[in-house]
Amino acid sequence: MESQDKKLTHSESLEIIAEAISRTKIDYRDNSFYFLLWGWLVALASFAFFVLHHFTGIKLYFIPFPVAAIAGIITTTAHYIKHKSIASTESYLTFYLSRLWLVLGLSFIMVVFINVSQNHTPFTYTLIIGGIGTLVSGLVMRFKPMIWGGVCFLLSAILSIYIPEGYTVLLHGIAVITGYLIPGYLLKHSNK
Repeated sequence: MESQDKKLTHSESLEIIAEAISRTKIDYRDNSFYFLLWGWLVALASFAFFVLHHFTGIKLYFIPFPVAAIAGIITTTAHYIKHKSIASTESYLTFYLSRLWLVLGLSFIMVVFINVSQNHTPFTYTLIIGGIGTLVSGLVMRFKPMIWGGVCFLLSAILSIYIPEGYTVLLHGIAVITGYLIPGYLLKHSNK
């Protein structure tokens, strides 16, 4: 029986390798979208929560978080579907990170639900979840600013148990800036 495999020329092989490298670079930079989106949404929600809680009489001071979460979920889903339909293939990196963050997102919802049901603030635990996702993403992408962002999240989670409860949301906002936004912008403009 004769093999039907086509032999690639040297230039065809190089073209396939170059295309794979190019796709991986695009995937890296595409991931910055999610860090920037969620960074801005969560940071703004954290600071708005603090202001509404401490400087107004509004009883629904927590409302920035559900609004940000709904906006983030809709935007993330639309962006993912749009890019998945455009790309002819999904890289292992995109496949892995999308599943990682899906599981962490579901964990985030569970942590918030459990803590709110028990009249506790969830910020320490959401910092841990964000830290795990960011640190693993940085390690997988071999992107040091993202690794340091994950470390900042985890250190902020530890610090959050030593500050007054009313101020953990401020720490949460600052951790999101250092953990999502700064690495997200660096990733967006990187040559990786």
